[in-house]
Formats: sequence, structure tokens, C-alpha cells
Amino acid sequence: MSTETGTGKTTGTRTRAGTGTGTGGAGALPGAWSLGVSRGVLEIRQFVRQRDAVIFTFAFPIVFLALFASIFSEGMEGTGVTASQMYAAGMVAAGIMSTSFQSLGISIAVERDEKVLRRLRGTPMPPAAYFLGKVWMVLATGLAETAILLLVGSTLFDLDLPTSASKWLTFAWIFVLGLAGCALLGIAISSLPKSGKSASSVVVLPFLILQFVSGVFIPVHQIPDWLLNIGALFPLKWMCQGLRGVFLPESAAVLEQAGGWEYGRVALVLGAWVVGGLVLCLMTFKWKNRRDG
Repeated sequence: MSTETGTGKTTGTRTRAGTGTGTGGAGALPGAWSLGVSRGVLEIRQFVRQRDAVIFTFAFPIVFLALFASIFSEGMEGTGVTASQMYAAGMVAAGIMSTSFQSLGISIAVERDEKVLRRLRGTPMPPAAYFLGKVWMVLATGLAETAILLLVGSTLFDLDLPTSASKWLTFAWIFVLGLAGCALLGIAISSLPKSGKSASSVVVLPFLILQFVSGVFIPVHQIPDWLLNIGALFPLKWMCQGLRGVFLPESAAVLEQAGGWEYGRVALVLGAWVVGGLVLCLMTFKWKNRRDG
């Protein structure tokens, strides 16, 4: 009896141990990718709950497109291009940079100041999962804002959307490269503000200046070359230029600084900003404020 009982216990123990081992293997910590997806869902939920931020973010390009379409109702003189068509590229590009560069630059600085990053760094979550979550959030908000802008522009302001697959393909790669480059630049600049309170001033000012020298508010043929050359150092100018090639007729290319859309150079510069932005992030990103050591 005792032997059988002992054997039974031993067998039971081995079975449970075997089951436990199997369960342990199945219950291993998820990888950075799956955690990044979960983190992204959380980031999107947190963003949606901030109604004022949602309204301001999505309304920003729509309000400006409405203003320009109303003020400059005659469009580009001598070209037959409407104001909404002329400013659509700039509004889409500014919207992309707003949801990526500005959003991440401010939100990460605030999270660092409130020691959210410090607490996350102390968890088993891989650091890459945090950044993947931000990328998913930026991608979702960027797509939503762009879709809403194009929908409103086409229904209310006579914006003609591209009709060829090649134009939409061009739109897609400019959107992806621009969003990635601006997001990485936003992560990098988030380390510049000394506190969460100063983050808005530090991030919004350069973004606002870039909009004036990159062809967002002012047509490029009316901007001095030396200012355009400054804007050419950053991704916004190239996003605007590439997207103008999507929304404007080929005849409007002569108004560009180089007399053409320069898609190859657009891809090269935006790709360089993706690589350069990643390097900047690796060099400058900090999980703690400077005063915390």
C-alpha cells in the first residue's frame, strides 16, 4: 500500500512537474513585438480618452485647409489649380509631422518628467516594446488624420484626389518614410526639454517655423531660396514637395525650386532622416530627467 501510494505520489509529482515545465514554456514572457502591439493598443486608448488632444490634432489641418480654400478662393493664378488643391499637400505633410514629431516630442518629455519612463524601465518589458507602442499610436493617428482631411477636402472644398495607382503608391511611400523620420526626430527632441512643462515651447516653435519655410503655408515659388535651403535640411519640406507631385498637375512642377518633383531626392532625404533619426535616438534618449541623474 505504502509503496503504491508512494509510487503514486512520485508519479503524480513527476506528472505535475512535467506539466509545470510545459506550462512554464507556454507561459514564457512575450517578445518585444507582441508587447509592442499591446503597448500600441494602450497608447491609442490613452490618446482617444484625451478628447481635447484628439480634437486639436485632427482639426488642425482641416481648419487651415478651410481657411486657405476660403481666403484664396481663386487658387493659383494662371494655372487653374484651386486653393484646396494647392494647399492639400502641405496640410497632409504638416498633419503627419504633427501626429509624429510634435506628439511624441511633447508626450515623451511629459512621461519622463512624471517618471513614467523610469517606472517602465524597471519592468521586464523590453525597451523596444515601448517605442513600438509609440510607433503604432503614431501610425494609427496619422492614418486617421490624413483620411479625415482628404474626406473633408474632397467633399467640402472640391479637392481632387489622385486617380492613378502610381500616384497613390507615391503617396504611400512618402507617408511611411515621412512618418517614420518625423517620429524618430520627435523621440530624439523629447530629451531636449528640461521639464514636461517646457516641452510644448521647445517642440512647437521649430515645427511652426518649419511650416513657413517648407511650403506648408506659403507657396514655394514665393519663398526666398535661402529660406527654402534651410527648410531642405528637414523632412517637412521634402514631404510637401513629394505630395505636391501627387495632388498637383505636372504643369505645376515648374514652380518648384528645382523645376520638378525630384522623387528620387525626396526618397533619399526622407530615408536619410529615418537612419539619422534612429542614430539621434540612440545617442540622446534618456529614461530619466537630467536632475534625476
